Amino acid sequence: MTDDRDTSVDATPPPERPAAAANDRAHADAVNHRAATTAAGEDQPPDAAARRALRENAKRVIRESGIGDMLRTLNRNALQDRGWFEEYDSGVIFKWGSGFTRRHIWVDIAGDQLRFRLRPHIRCAAPVPLCDGEYHTLTAVMWSQRGAVLHELHRNYEHPVAETSED
Repeated sequence: MTDDRDTSVDATPPPERPAAAANDRAHADAVNHRAATTAAGEDQPPDAAARRALRENAKRVIRESGIGDMLRTLNRNALQDRGWFEEYDSGVIFKWGSGFTRRHIWVDIAGDQLRFRLRPHIRCAAPVPLCDGEYHTLTAVMWSQRGAVLHELHRNYEHPVAETSED
């Protein structure tokens, strides 16, 4: 069986089509506009140093609050190591289950605050944890008491966020 495709590398670029040139100009204009708006202070992706600082802060809060050890213990004892972790710059998602039973606990770090992301709900009346309808937030004073973190973790394990199926 022979392959009739041309595998040679041609050093000369193909002639430019007018439509391709217009698309390239539009793309360049969009990139320049994005660069101008990010220079003006709008949403810009964090540079490597900012990401590293964000990640180091998240590691510190997870370590000092004890949530990392608690999640690993929960995985080992309750789920027989069937869960897995997805790490991000500002937190971690602990997932377990498969198919229709997939669940997760999303722990996010914002400054010194430990935030558990939940389904959107009506704000809770309890003073601990702080609730904004999407996150249950534990401040540094709150998470320094391990019982508060353990209580919130237990509540999130008993009523986890269900993920939508991939179908």
